[in-house]
Amino acid sequence: MTTTKNILIFGATGLIGEHITQAILDQKSHFDRIGIYTSDNTLWTKHEDIGRLKSQGVEIFSGNVTSRDAVNEAYTGFDTIVSCVGRSVIQHQIQLIELAEKHPDVKKFFPSEYGTDIEYGPSSANEMPHQQKLKVRAALKKTKDLEYTYVVTGPYADADSGLFLSARSEEDEQSGTFDVQRKRAVLLGDGEGKISLTTMYDVGRLTVAALLHSEAAKGRALKVNSFTATPKEIAAEFERQSGGHQWKVSITSLDKLKQLESRAYQQGSPQAGVLTLRRIWTEGGTLYERRDNHLIGMEDGMETLEDAVKRAIEVQMA
Repeated sequence: MTTTKNILIFGATGLIGEHITQAILDQKSHFDRIGIYTSDNTLWTKHEDIGRLKSQGVEIFSGNVTSRDAVNEAYTGFDTIVSCVGRSVIQHQIQLIELAEKHPDVKKFFPSEYGTDIEYGPSSANEMPHQQKLKVRAALKKTKDLEYTYVVTGPYADADSGLFLSARSEEDEQSGTFDVQRKRAVLLGDGEGKISLTTMYDVGRLTVAALLHSEAAKGRALKVNSFTATPKEIAAEFERQSGGHQWKVSITSLDKLKQLESRAYQQGSPQAGVLTLRRIWTEGGTLYERRDNHLIGMEDGMETLEDAVKRAIEVQMA
């Protein structure tokens, strides 16, 4: 077992990356070095974010994620790689893994897994949104000396655009919405199916806990979450926290959701993958016999449904 002391982060300024990076910085007393690898374009477009990271002692490395020489040089002195890259560049992690295995300093790799368990059951191998992540897992399984952990969190319990607690347009609301301003909710399935969710804040904390509990997390899909609730329970909490006024609530059945998904693929819609994930969640694809929070000392202190809805309302009303 290798102790994590020096961490290099990819995708540090992205949607989930910023939360994971901040969680690592919040616990920086446990680490000797924290660095990020980002694109030259990001240095300019997110210069304020980069400046804040520098002010907290983060080392900045830049280059193309596909540049073997630049990545290999950046790896020097870092024992752990944490990837938070977005879905559009998931496949580039395969080269990152190959370089990590050959680098004398790198001992651990945390791929960008945060979300649905891509090996939940036999049918998971056929789901379109899973294909690139499955290739990444296959690449890690081929390594001999590289330790790895898949941090599996389920859908994000947040209201940022497109996330589970977000308000979707009237045109897209059949795929599920919790709209605070319109006091409108569209629930998936029959509204009674349980879904395990994780706030992005907790994704960061859970990732750090996995880094600090190397032996328990090593070589496994670590299935963690903040809380489990039904869509009806979520809608009721939105009603309660938005003044107690009754919302207009309707249902998109599982069959209807499947129809929307099929049509989206036929039309080449970018929403097709989103609909597949929402169908998987509605079918119970985030529920496990038991979650793994206890393995990394995170069984208690997770954010609650009440916490998530409070923040979602703040985001939607901003």
